[in-house]
Amino acid sequence: MNKKGLAILMRTRMRPFSPGSNKLNHLEHVPIQGSKVSHEDIDSSGNTMKRDFGAVRESMHSAISMKKAEVLDSALDEFSEGYLDLSKNDRQSLLLILAKDYDLDRSQIHELMKQYLGLEASATGGVILVGGKVDASTNEDGSCLAAFYRLERNIRYALKPQYEDLFERLNTHPGGLKFLSIMRADILSILEEENVVSLRALESYMKQKLITWLSPAVLELHQITWDDPASLLEKIVAYEAVHPVSNLVDLKRRLGVGRRCFGYIHPAVPGEPLIFIEVALQKNVSQTIQEVLWDEPSMHECEATCALFYSISSTQPGLKGINLGKFLIKRVIDLVKKDMPNIYTFATLSPIPGYTQWLLAKLVSAERSDSTFRENILEPEEERALHDASKELTGEKDAMKVLWNLLTSRKYEWIKSDELVSVLEAPLMRLCARYLLLEKKRGRALDSVANFHLQNGAMIGRINWMADRSEKGLCQSAGIMVNYLYRLEDIEENGQSYISTGTVHATDDIHGFLPGEA
Repeated sequence: MNKKGLAILMRTRMRPFSPGSNKLNHLEHVPIQGSKVSHEDIDSSGNTMKRDFGAVRESMHSAISMKKAEVLDSALDEFSEGYLDLSKNDRQSLLLILAKDYDLDRSQIHELMKQYLGLEASATGGVILVGGKVDASTNEDGSCLAAFYRLERNIRYALKPQYEDLFERLNTHPGGLKFLSIMRADILSILEEENVVSLRALESYMKQKLITWLSPAVLELHQITWDDPASLLEKIVAYEAVHPVSNLVDLKRRLGVGRRCFGYIHPAVPGEPLIFIEVALQKNVSQTIQEVLWDEPSMHECEATCALFYSISSTQPGLKGINLGKFLIKRVIDLVKKDMPNIYTFATLSPIPGYTQWLLAKLVSAERSDSTFRENILEPEEERALHDASKELTGEKDAMKVLWNLLTSRKYEWIKSDELVSVLEAPLMRLCARYLLLEKKRGRALDSVANFHLQNGAMIGRINWMADRSEKGLCQSAGIMVNYLYRLEDIEENGQSYISTGTVHATDDIHGFLPGEA
């Protein structure tokens, strides 16, 4: 596709498809939760044909059990292409069969463990006793341990599920890594609706395999520019998850002077970034996304002292939970620092996707609680100011209900009132600091973006009022955004202390919102 084709894509806002007839080339294949594929398909003559579930299941079995390399590729092709043609229900059925029928042979493991427990090492001389009797193989050169080593090797082999062979073979098969990510996306979709233990085990095993195969050592860091093929640029358009690309001018600006875009590309998925990050070169850390997306750089690149990461997006739902972003950020910092020594500040301008949801839950909880357990999250002076400023707009006397009504209004009338914007700033900024600093889940930050940056070694630098006035920004965080700071000398220590103890590192400005609480 050329740039003209990309322009058509921007107008239609449709998901792109890569060239080629092989379905494995279609990275954007819709996973199971959105699949509308039925058993029936249309052949080249326009005739309806049935996709046979039994045949796909048989091809999966062949791909796992087959030993002959010369026919294995054909079996893998048949399975992967057949799987992509299955309906949602049939994919789910096939994945459950894979998880249950091709799991561990537990009877074999049980037998091996019985044998292993029958071996006892004598406290003297390393003598091995089998069933209480001295093993005749015992001798002075240490070969008495041979039985242990042999059984341990057999146990390790038995602890490998049969589906590992399928994963390993697909990983080395053309298009297989992409197909594995589609399979895992389908599995994650099923698990969101129902926690199937065997399927959870399969997903966990696949995740560990993908983490190994997607080691940063095998990923290429590529700077994406306007001169790249349109087939690559269309991926940026399609998968930009934080701030959607609105038109070609917007895309060109993000790749132009004063901007950078970097992506990780895997050799098995050429021409398609698995994850990409967008960077703005600035004199100072921006406080609003509008100035990043729409304002032209006000200085030459050589005058920049700050690299601002304002968007990071994964292109693969099936790679969820595999933290490629951590390595990408660190690689980009190293590269930018090397190419532009004048840049010494590395920061983000990040959304706070869970803030409004958390705040509304607090308001609902307060409404349902009696006076004994009711937590009034507003300070008395905040209540009075909010009540006075909203009398004409809502007529509601309870300030907590006023706040609920303002935050849940999809018209966001409050941002049109200078008085309301001013009055809401103090409570919403204070509560946002509390949310980021104190609210935890299993010892980690409740907000997903905060957790991502904190475990990467960043610290909370500043929260910004009215930083994102888009509908999405107002909906998810009342327009507030946050700057996370990546201080090179503190990254490793911050990341380790957060992961080990849950410590959230933040500047004095952030702690100043909550005196005596953090």
